[in-house]
Amino acid sequence: MEDMPLRSGSPRKSLRAEQGADVKLVPQLGVLSGVSLIVGSIIGSGIFVSPTGVVRYAGSPGLSLIVWLLTGVVCTIGALCYSELGTTIPKSGADFAYIHAAFGELAAFLFLWVSLIVLYPMSNAVGAITFAQYSLQPIATFLAGNGCPQPDVPENAVKLIAALMLSE
Repeated sequence: MEDMPLRSGSPRKSLRAEQGADVKLVPQLGVLSGVSLIVGSIIGSGIFVSPTGVVRYAGSPGLSLIVWLLTGVVCTIGALCYSELGTTIPKSGADFAYIHAAFGELAAFLFLWVSLIVLYPMSNAVGAITFAQYSLQPIATFLAGNGCPQPDVPENAVKLIAALMLSE
């Protein structure tokens, strides 16, 4: 077969694909990168968006702290489950590999497509909008001047920053 250029590293590097050779992903995440990825996907931007609602529906700050503690325990159990899956099924592909091993090809394929079309884009959009609102709020407060009530951040500015966050 012919040489295929690699996208990362030096453009002069090439990879010779041989017929019949197994192609495997090389694990390149370190401990810090892996922990950051997992914590970011478990916690997400919800911690920055939902505290007001939790306090409002819980009725008191003490009860809301208990709710946060219990959800932290549930998230820790979920993280430990993923740790167990990762050591039991040592294949690259995360959720896809785990669902494929447990339920077969069709379930894994459907989960992957729903994740790619619905879950990941929505999660990224919520994170980008949250980042845009939180990063623009100090600027809007500064521009409004001291002694003024908290101004609303212009919606078009939030959309612009969120769009910039989603694009590379």
